[in-house]
Amino acid sequence: MKLIKIKRRKPNRSRGGDLGVYIMLILFGLFFVMPLVYAISSAFKPLDEIYLYPPRFFVKNPTFNNFQDLLVVMSSSYVPFTRYVFNTVLTTLVGTLGHLLIGSMAAYVLAKYDFPLGKGIFNLIQSALMFNAYVLMIPTYLVMSNLGWVDTYLALIVPAFALPMGLFLMKQFMEQIPDALIEAAKIDGAKEGRIYLQIVMPNVKPAWLTVTIFSVQTLWNQKGQVYIYSEEYKMLPYALQQIMSGGVARAGVGSAATMVVMMVPIVIFIAAQSNILETMASSGIKD
Repeated sequence: MKLIKIKRRKPNRSRGGDLGVYIMLILFGLFFVMPLVYAISSAFKPLDEIYLYPPRFFVKNPTFNNFQDLLVVMSSSYVPFTRYVFNTVLTTLVGTLGHLLIGSMAAYVLAKYDFPLGKGIFNLIQSALMFNAYVLMIPTYLVMSNLGWVDTYLALIVPAFALPMGLFLMKQFMEQIPDALIEAAKIDGAKEGRIYLQIVMPNVKPAWLTVTIFSVQTLWNQKGQVYIYSEEYKMLPYALQQIMSGGVARAGVGSAATMVVMMVPIVIFIAAQSNILETMASSGIKD
């Protein structure tokens, strides 16, 4: 049998055109990374550089005093600093796991089974993507209040299970799994649980990693001010926000607090960025 060599189609551009594209991408990349670099630089600036006019982009005399002062301020608060960290980590982990589990199971049913009102339910989920979180704040509060979950972890964790973005991404990805693969597994005697865990989920790994990133970013940065009133249940971003509102003397501490809050989602995003890009490129593709 004669093998046919498939030639990859190259863009109809000259080397000068390729160079122009690369230069443009580098300039845009530098432009978008500037706020992040400035935030990190400000976290190491002493007070005299923070209030310098005109402002200096990069720190000249870096110092770790801002982070030391942050630890001192947090250790002197009414609630221990570790309590805020525990609250945030707990809600982020449980909320993300619940969202991933419920969203992936619902996406599997919507993608691979035909049942009455299936398309209508998915259209309703798509419509939910249009609503901002602030629009849903009052209805969510009323539901939590009627359930008696206000001022508990459940008020922050349970609503995270129903975020529509994760279900939408995974459903679009699962539609690309061949039905023949699932039918073959059923013929071999595999149950639905085994098909879901050993066939479907490994094949949509980029999708659920992307959902994990989005969920962690949302839950890590939430303050819970609308649903949480007791100080021992408050989140880390809320505690750091109170520090940043302490006036001129705490400007350096506020910069350090900003860096602490934003680093966790950024590190997770960098670790899984290739899967996120693959998901975005494939979520709208259908055979």
